[in-house]
Amino acid sequence: MSKLKVAVIGVGALGSIHAKIYSSMDSVELIGVCDTDKARLKSVSNDLKTAAFADYRQLIGKVDAASIAVPTKEHYHIAKDFLGSGAHLLIEKPITQTVKQADELLNIARSNKLTLAVGHIERFNAAVEAIQNIKGDIKFVECHRLGPFVPRIKDVGVVLDLMIHDIDIILWLIRSAVKSVEAVGVKILSKHEDIANARITFKNGAVCNITASRVTAYTMRKIRMFQPNAYISLDYVKQEADIYRRRLGKIISQQIDIKKEKPLQKEIASFLQCVKTGKKPLASGEEGREALAVALEVLKKINS
Repeated sequence: MSKLKVAVIGVGALGSIHAKIYSSMDSVELIGVCDTDKARLKSVSNDLKTAAFADYRQLIGKVDAASIAVPTKEHYHIAKDFLGSGAHLLIEKPITQTVKQADELLNIARSNKLTLAVGHIERFNAAVEAIQNIKGDIKFVECHRLGPFVPRIKDVGVVLDLMIHDIDIILWLIRSAVKSVEAVGVKILSKHEDIANARITFKNGAVCNITASRVTAYTMRKIRMFQPNAYISLDYVKQEADIYRRRLGKIISQQIDIKKEKPLQKEIASFLQCVKTGKKPLASGEEGREALAVALEVLKKINS
């Protein structure tokens, strides 16, 4: 089988890693990279020995698949152009700025039978994979995704930058419709909310409390899930998870056996496999759309 021709649109901190991974894979050919920052574009293209493009439209029709890692406000029109040309896409989260835009991209992808994946990278975290099949109804979830301020992230607030990761994982694990959303957020160092808390109640009775901050001195990325007879604590950064169960009146802890891996490499490999086989992505466009819809509802509550 001939190699898939791929490109990366946007080679900032994350996109450059996408490009590096593609360039190291035998199954694909990195046709080129694109960025509006000329210095960054030159640096990445030289390092990876691939072509440089200042305008993504120069790549339309030349690739089988692409990663889109530009600011969120650019996702929709770039993705629409590539999907229209028959290219499969991996779009970094959030999928788009609005649900309407996401729906349009989904319709184009479906009508052209194209793979549309969204970069909800925590789906590929080894710890998340290890706990997803643990039986038992989840009654309560508590998430903390905290870290220091990153000046380069200017186009979105903490909800669409960080909290959406946990929203996606929660929707994936609980698999119930959202009943209500309450939220509060505060602008501290930017024009968007820099710290936010949301309480999401689901129709099956589950309740989730999510806190996201980009003004915290230390980094914490943890999720805790409570079931009637068990409690699971997961650390995204360490890729570790512990389960606590009640036995004979005592709490017994057990560390779940996890083989740590590189989530982004797994995500890209999975995307390419879906392109080749037609299999639905683990974090599909539909699921990216649902995570966006809930995140936007959180923002609506914050701004009301």
